Amino acid sequence: MNPVAAHFPADWLALGWLLAGLGLVQTAWHVPWLALRQSQLTAWFGATVAVLALWQLKAEVHPGLAFHLLGTSALTLIAGPHAAKLGMAVVLAAEAAQGHGDWASLGLAWLLVGLLPSWLTCCLLTWAQRHLPANYFVYVFFNCFAAAALSMWAVGLASCLLLAMAGAYATDFLFTEQLPYYFLMGWPEAFTTGIHLTLLVVYRPEWVATFDDRFYLARK
Repeated sequence: MNPVAAHFPADWLALGWLLAGLGLVQTAWHVPWLALRQSQLTAWFGATVAVLALWQLKAEVHPGLAFHLLGTSALTLIAGPHAAKLGMAVVLAAEAAQGHGDWASLGLAWLLVGLLPSWLTCCLLTWAQRHLPANYFVYVFFNCFAAAALSMWAVGLASCLLLAMAGAYATDFLFTEQLPYYFLMGWPEAFTTGIHLTLLVVYRPEWVATFDDRFYLARK
């Protein structure tokens, strides 16, 4: 989840920066900057700092293979998908500034740990709101717990595929020795996201952009 620039061809790195740049510009365009309330800004900035702090707890077994909680799903649910993707860009830039990542591979990193899990979390939320009961417990257990775990697994699979395609590590090593760790990491990711979102929707629902009392509670 911390791509090393030396593992990838220069054109891959350039493409990663190009796609990430276009994605961030589009994301920034969709954020209603002038309409953001103080509670939304507090939640967004606070959650971004919390994710950055969470990333300091990591274990790097090989270059480019560092295991830590993502926090992307939680940030997406709290701040919304557009703000979350900008927040993850800040987290990655702060990590690179601390020497924990390569600036050259920052575009690929954002596509992996910023765009992919945020997009998946948003898709699952939209699907649940359309096809599942408008129930508080559906939001907590499906959109918080399950979406966080699935996002971690998706990032792990995408990371292993990317490293295998680049020839950074042997395919057998990646899929038999590394990918199972991402599966294990999905459970603490789900628990951390679910517990914190549960507390927020109970005590500070105005801080959670994707939770609407009128949809989940007032329709009963």
